[in-house]
Amino acid sequence: MTTKAPTASDTRNKPVHPHDIDELLIDCEADDNQVQQAHPVLKRPWLLLLGLVFVALNLRPALSSMAPLLSEVSSGLGLSAARAGLLTTLPVLCLGLFAPLAPILARRFGSERVVLGVLLVLASGIVVRSLFGEAGLFAGSILAGACIGIIGVLLPGIVKRDFAKQAGAMTGVYTMALCLGAAVAAGATVPLSHVFGDSWQMGLGFWIVPAILAAIFWFPQARQGHGLHQAAYRVRGLFRDPLAWQVTLYMGLQSSLAYIVFGWLPSILISRGLTPVDAGLLLSGSIMVQLISSLSAPWLATRGKDQRLSIVIVMALTLTGLFGCLYAPIEGLWGWAIVLGLGQGGTFSLALTLIVLRSRDSHVAANLSSMAQGVGYTLASMGPFAVGIVHDVTGGWSALGWIFGVIGVAATLAGLGAGRSLYVQVTSEKL
Repeated sequence: MTTKAPTASDTRNKPVHPHDIDELLIDCEADDNQVQQAHPVLKRPWLLLLGLVFVALNLRPALSSMAPLLSEVSSGLGLSAARAGLLTTLPVLCLGLFAPLAPILARRFGSERVVLGVLLVLASGIVVRSLFGEAGLFAGSILAGACIGIIGVLLPGIVKRDFAKQAGAMTGVYTMALCLGAAVAAGATVPLSHVFGDSWQMGLGFWIVPAILAAIFWFPQARQGHGLHQAAYRVRGLFRDPLAWQVTLYMGLQSSLAYIVFGWLPSILISRGLTPVDAGLLLSGSIMVQLISSLSAPWLATRGKDQRLSIVIVMALTLTGLFGCLYAPIEGLWGWAIVLGLGQGGTFSLALTLIVLRSRDSHVAANLSSMAQGVGYTLASMGPFAVGIVHDVTGGWSALGWIFGVIGVAATLAGLGAGRSLYVQVTSEKL
């Protein structure tokens, strides 16, 4: 049995019911009881909202902007497919490796100040990636992935804390900003490189602009801070719990397919005859479609007795879209891209949903979120790297269907376990 933290007044220790799914945002600032119960009075909530949107817009462009230019970058620097695969892998790997650092930094400096500092580091990483050759390309990609991993853990907790009564609506705003940032970067990077004299360096470097704008709009929040004392909880036994691993594996495996799409889909489409501009626009459209299922899939999934059927459906849509983009006639690519977007928007949002539904209380949910993101994104990074290796060995893309199939089946099996109506069996205690 899961033991509740020893605080009678802590309303967060109630089980999370399916119909409470609007409260999806988890405080990843390491289970702060006072922060969760406090409802700060915001003097200028519109400014905070604007800052949150600008920050969220920056959590995907550094990843999705590379894909449409990957062939050009590889040709310009003489990268093999394996090294190009490593280039797409490193940022995703850093999402997982640096996620556990977020709550440590937040306790020490405060979430708002950490977000501002990391935004500035992200801007620096974009510059390094664009201007300093192959070494800078890899170093900047590592910096960008690390920054996105840290901010991605902290931002939902800030949203939940400061917009507690509008958590459902803010979840939608947060998701829309993520999708919009990824889609715009995927579609606009190649045209921007043409505007700047066919320079891929300038096309990639342009994304320093939204990062700087986000830092400017976020500065008032960093100056104000939150300033509440942290009261941490320790959760024991999570890494020994089979259900926790099933949730983590589902998060990681579906993310692996997502980052294969971010990193390699435009290159696949270019090899099939699309121009780089058209390939980027198709990826952008597929990402925009994700918004529909990312908002609807959790609501539909929580109307049944468990989430297994929903997981099977969204993963089937994802695999259908992937195989269509890889093998189907080129005339129907936009239709397959839409199917792919519907599937991947659902798989990601259900992965977040499962973290909440499989946890008895918010202390467990925060730690399960850290495990699922840290371990899951580390696992996800292997997908883009495997694609590069297979392409290097075979000289083509046809064999990638095996990678898609193996990852998709494994994700479905993990999801069938994670989708059962159960709780992880761990204990939490106040430190």
